[in-house]
Amino acid sequence: MQQSLFNRVQNILPYKGEAIFYPGFFSAAESDEYLIRLTNEINWKQEPIKMFGKEVMQPRLTAWHGDAAKPYSYSGITMQPQNWTNALLEIKEKIELIAGVSFTSALLNFYRDGKDSMGWHRDNEKELGLNPVIGSVSFGAERPFQFRNYANKEEVVSINLTHGSFLLMKGETQHYWEHRLPKANKINGKRINITFRAIL
Repeated sequence: MQQSLFNRVQNILPYKGEAIFYPGFFSAAESDEYLIRLTNEINWKQEPIKMFGKEVMQPRLTAWHGDAAKPYSYSGITMQPQNWTNALLEIKEKIELIAGVSFTSALLNFYRDGKDSMGWHRDNEKELGLNPVIGSVSFGAERPFQFRNYANKEEVVSINLTHGSFLLMKGETQHYWEHRLPKANKINGKRINITFRAIL
């Protein structure tokens, strides 16, 4: 990895947690290639989730890939993993060198345009362990991403997740901060995000 990359690394959280942002982690050519491969190779689905006791369709397309024995449950649904693709294994290998953990699974989200979104949540399911390490990789349209203090719901930290960027969340982040990808109606481009996780 080039030294210039590490010169631009920053923890975007002010306290109680680490969200370390690596812009340009993947080159423009790599990012373009992965966006095409993931768009075409993944079996994308739009699935229902339970919110406030009601079943609604998720405002994005999703897929779950990983080790065969590592299903994942959230918001009332349980996802059985599909096999790793070559593209996912290549990406996983590169970010594991920085994260220092072996990721067992990956949740993929396909945002078709700015109308697709992800609401406030924490990645704190018990199968992720006490202090989860989450490796978030983004390809495609640049979108604003937000953290919010979970206790007071007031303090918000925002960052733009760029094409080919890597955001590493670890430490106490999931205890004290929730995060979301808000709607951005003026954005027409597609975006693919992969959050790699280590299921215990």
